[in-house]
Amino acid sequence: MLEVFRRLGSVQFDPLAIAGRTHDLALHARVADYDPAWCDRLYERREIFEAYNKGLSLVPTSEFPWFRGNVSRNAPRTLAENADVAARVLERIRADGALSALDFERERGPTTDWFGMPTNAVRAVLEAYAVTGVLGLARRDGNRRYYDLLERLLPADVLARKLPLEEQLRHKLLSRYRAHGLLGVGGGGDVFGGLGPAKPDERWPGYPGRNALRDELVERGDLVPVEVEGIRGKRLVVSEDVELLEAPPNPPPSVAFVPPFDPIVWDRRLLGSLFEFEYVWELFVPPAKRRWGWYVLPIVFRDRFVGRIEPRIDRAEARVDVLGVWWEDGFAPRRADGFVDAMRDALRAYLGFAGADRLAWAPHLGTEKRLLLTQP
Repeated sequence: MLEVFRRLGSVQFDPLAIAGRTHDLALHARVADYDPAWCDRLYERREIFEAYNKGLSLVPTSEFPWFRGNVSRNAPRTLAENADVAARVLERIRADGALSALDFERERGPTTDWFGMPTNAVRAVLEAYAVTGVLGLARRDGNRRYYDLLERLLPADVLARKLPLEEQLRHKLLSRYRAHGLLGVGGGGDVFGGLGPAKPDERWPGYPGRNALRDELVERGDLVPVEVEGIRGKRLVVSEDVELLEAPPNPPPSVAFVPPFDPIVWDRRLLGSLFEFEYVWELFVPPAKRRWGWYVLPIVFRDRFVGRIEPRIDRAEARVDVLGVWWEDGFAPRRADGFVDAMRDALRAYLGFAGADRLAWAPHLGTEKRLLLTQP
């Protein structure tokens, strides 16, 4: 698991647990026999910690000095506009220890703008303090977050290490390239979110912008420009991955289910042009307009995206409901050498991951059930 964190730099966190939490799914796709309790234990031992890197992410605690800095303008503004609430929240936490937003009954009335959404002032202040490195997540109780002073949560030597903001942002930029593997100079959505503007901007005085940081990484040899046959635009890989391009390993005959925030699906345009796979997370699409389903996981076999699956974990019944399976055009499961056995192995592994002992297939999936049945 720690090797995955080292390779990816960080693993994006999301508490939604329909098919499993997204960070657990990302680890499950890469670590044999992965058990979500393993990640929870690392978190409880403070070997990994929550920080912001393209959204809330889990990072190795030893790397926290590189993830402390940010160029957020929203968080300082939120603290300034709610100065009285912010002062009282910090005073209470300093005196009483870890608290959640629900522990501030008196403050729960006002709302404020937080990333474009009207949000309870206490919650916005707590999250802003976390973004700016004053508070950290002490623990979670379900989806309820408890915040405490960073000095109570992390080792003194980690907190004592101070790095220039540009070095921190350069490190985080490099981590995006390391995690995805083949990003370009631009990216859709929030691929480079939290790293400030691409070019110098008077609103960020003294900051040269992402393009300058990227050019430095290329000049130092940390990033290597590459061209992909048939794909427009320059792509960049981290230097340690160049040998994989020079002598590519044979893709293993295994199946992985990929979560919505997995690095491999960050660049939707590349998925379409390189893998001929259209990925849309339909969580926010009205049900009547969905082509696939609400929480659907792409299926990867060897080096191809071959389909999608919509599993839903019923923990009370120790069951996984398979609500839908969609194969890509031109992919025939029976004709793909090794696929059926690999898919069966993946489903068995997913049952263990989910803490379930049986699959329940939707009525319209009779063909898939007969093909992939993993138990009597």
